Amino acid sequence: MTPQDHARAAADLLQAEATGQQIGLLSLRHPDMGMDDAYAIQNAIYEQKLAQGRKVIGWKIGLTSKAMQYALNIDIPDSGILFDDMLFDNGSTVPKGRFIQPRIEAEIAFVMKSAIGGSDITRDEVIAATDYVAPSIEILDTRILRADPETGRTRSVHDTISDNAANAGIVLGAERHAVDAFDLRWVGALTFRNDEIEETGLGAGVLNDPVESVVWLARRMAQYGQQIEPGQVILSGSFIRPIECPPETRIHADFGTFGSVDIAFG
Repeated sequence: MTPQDHARAAADLLQAEATGQQIGLLSLRHPDMGMDDAYAIQNAIYEQKLAQGRKVIGWKIGLTSKAMQYALNIDIPDSGILFDDMLFDNGSTVPKGRFIQPRIEAEIAFVMKSAIGGSDITRDEVIAATDYVAPSIEILDTRILRADPETGRTRSVHDTISDNAANAGIVLGAERHAVDAFDLRWVGALTFRNDEIEETGLGAGVLNDPVESVVWLARRMAQYGQQIEPGQVILSGSFIRPIECPPETRIHADFGTFGSVDIAFG
């Protein structure tokens, strides 16, 4: 793909977000697209968002569980960017029509107190740079069709990464914990939709340790000349399958002694 192709794809995705009208699979439009192309499109979206006055508040990590990697036939995680207009208050309601096909995932969020970056970042360095961890919900959306109506072909990981790793929103629970206050591998969540339990999972589903997910992110960002900045929120990856959230959905994620998170959809 050329830089012009990247810019066109980014413009199409931004238009889809603004209008609520999904676009076709980029991987069909550009059969030769690769991982670098996908991140170049994501970066073009990032540049446009900054030009519109948005601010980066953090990063999300996706495809950290084996179940999701198998589903997309990929063996590495991906990442996306969190912007300031994606943050929703715990217990609030997402306005009707804000998203196209929203889904949610339960995750452990890391909030950083110091910058961290480099291709040789270690687990201990991530722990030292973490201010606190908190329960969280990530809201997903897709500005690209999940499947092509003519061929039945589903989105590839390159489509998802181009679409800012399908990120759309973040909700943080009220609780704040030192990063070493819990064994994060054993922090789990019971996730309810309209008072019925839908999914359960444990932090160990995220690369066997959510801290290792942040290590992966810092190392990947170093490949693109980026680093995690102080105050940024890192969504370390979901340990449940995505839950569909049509209108009038209420979500409650119960993390036990770790806390809880609530969000509703109008």
